[in-house]
Amino acid sequence: MEKLHLPIIIEMDEDEYYIVSCPLFRGCHSYGETIDEALENIKEVIEMCLDEMKVEELNKFVGFRELEIAQNV
Repeated sequence: MEKLHLPIIIEMDEDEYYIVSCPLFRGCHSYGETIDEALENIKEVIEMCLDEMKVEELNKFVGFRELEIAQNV
């Protein structure tokens, strides 16, 4: 079995739930009350996505950058 190393983005929403996304798949998001729960949930979503797509068809993850924007206060 081939192992994949996939990028995961973790955010926290206004209700303090952890929102996780895998940018290699469109619409690949999940959530949990803890980071561990959210990661377990996203694994299930990724497995469903992999059932519908070949690994060769995945989006290419380039990287993560932070962008500075001036905000009028």
